Amino acid sequence: MIKTELFLLVLSMGVAMAKEPIGRRSTWRNLPNIIIMLMDDVRISWFLAIFVVVSTFHWQMGWGDLGCYGNEAQETPNIDKLAQEGAMFTDFYSAAATCSPSRASMLTGRLPIRNGMYSNNTFGRNAVVIANATGGLVPEEETIAEVLSRLGYRSKIIGKWHVGNSRELSPLNQGFDEFFGANQNHLGPYDNINSPNNAVYQNDKMVGRYFQEEFFINTETGESDLTRIWSKSAVEFIDANKHNPFFLLWSADGTHTVLGAHRDYLGTSQRGLYGDVIRDLDHGVGQIITRLKQLKLHRNTFVFFGSDNGPSGVAGTHGGSAGPFLCSKMTTYEGGMRVPGIFWWPGVIPPRQIEKAPANLLDIFSTILEITGGEVSNPERPLDGQSLWPILINKPGATLEKNSIFFYRGTGLYAVRVGDYKAHYWTWNLASEGQRKMGGNPCSGIYIQNFITDEITDHNDQPFLFHLGRDPGETYPIDPSSEEYQIQMDIINDARDRHLKSLEGDIANPQLNIIDRATAVSTFQTLLPLINNESLYTFIRNYEKVTRNIITTDIKS
Repeated sequence: MIKTELFLLVLSMGVAMAKEPIGRRSTWRNLPNIIIMLMDDVRISWFLAIFVVVSTFHWQMGWGDLGCYGNEAQETPNIDKLAQEGAMFTDFYSAAATCSPSRASMLTGRLPIRNGMYSNNTFGRNAVVIANATGGLVPEEETIAEVLSRLGYRSKIIGKWHVGNSRELSPLNQGFDEFFGANQNHLGPYDNINSPNNAVYQNDKMVGRYFQEEFFINTETGESDLTRIWSKSAVEFIDANKHNPFFLLWSADGTHTVLGAHRDYLGTSQRGLYGDVIRDLDHGVGQIITRLKQLKLHRNTFVFFGSDNGPSGVAGTHGGSAGPFLCSKMTTYEGGMRVPGIFWWPGVIPPRQIEKAPANLLDIFSTILEITGGEVSNPERPLDGQSLWPILINKPGATLEKNSIFFYRGTGLYAVRVGDYKAHYWTWNLASEGQRKMGGNPCSGIYIQNFITDEITDHNDQPFLFHLGRDPGETYPIDPSSEEYQIQMDIINDARDRHLKSLEGDIANPQLNIIDRATAVSTFQTLLPLINNESLYTFIRNYEKVTRNIITTDIKS
């Protein structure tokens, strides 16, 4: 009893210190360092519904990318250790089904419909910041980097930005002091004067391009030093800021195609090249955590590890599987947005926690506000997330005020989860016949008639309803004539209506409607004449058509 009371006293002292306003802080040491490790298309795998019941502390059971979420290969020891020493959420979600809107929402704590990272050219379609997109996260939206800057933090993003291409929309104009990475991911190679490979920047200076020199990715062998470059830069940033508070967004995107892993890990995974990349990323996580411990900063550093969306089903074996979850990236089924969520702060966040409450990337913003005492510049501007801090520190009796998750694609509110129940008002799997012939399919799970649909389908008159606790694969819809269906749909409809009302006067202008070829760093156009494989050619041509439908009806020449 004495030990327990002493532990809770230490926790409460740490929380009081973290929430203390900056004006009363006598030293930077009262401000925790913040590290967000945001991966790309990392999948979560599941035996967790069974696993949590069997043993709270058995971390290697099931299948998927990360050992702590059930992978039998046990190839992610450093990430698994983060989970073992901290808190792991089983029902954690990205803020959107694709990269750009999800990342922007994590940075702002606001849904894409509020921060403008969507397109309304066509109803219910995803949109991302492609290389020739003119829009992005507008400076009027306040990022967590801007909040932390006012508290005296030094901030840096390393790796993938993907929420704006222009100088005005760069990280340096969104609160970050330093930038080492790219506005885009590393698709390619293109190697054409009209469609050059994506550029890599050191702050506002271009220092190279993907697939060239030190940023080379060997498409034949899969060898690449990119993750090592990003992890080395992270360690250097920590070294340079060991005497002042820092915020690091480590956005290593190795799991996004084109895959590339360091030579030390090539051919070492049981899961092929994708597994090699996961092992390389895990090594990078280990390098960062080891440096924190060497500098004795680990007890003053809050770390979050997660992913911007689910796995890429259209990438086949280079994109992984969502395990028992339905479908993958780009969809609002569980496989599209259920992602890892791991929190680590030794001595403050108790170890070996498994949290089943639904949570979201949107919550990262509010959680950081609470632990730093930071304040937004406009308190009247709604935030969609909430602080997870009370349950992270295992505060007795703590629960989350919000228990709803909203699944958007563009302007379409496709699904809503409240508690364990999820209702689908719209469905669309995004799969084309050409993608399926190639072995790529966003929805490779069990097909349910009229639920996994090849076209945008309206179910508002009778939504599909699932209990995710007993049916995480969304395989057995609840009978609409049952009392359970009627009761839960009343609850979810009420949550949906209250959410939609909260948007009144706060829907941003869409920023992803227009492309301009003058802004392009790369496109698929250069690839088309070089492709001999007919199905691959068809896929890329179809992708280009879909992209145009998603992102533009108005092209500037």
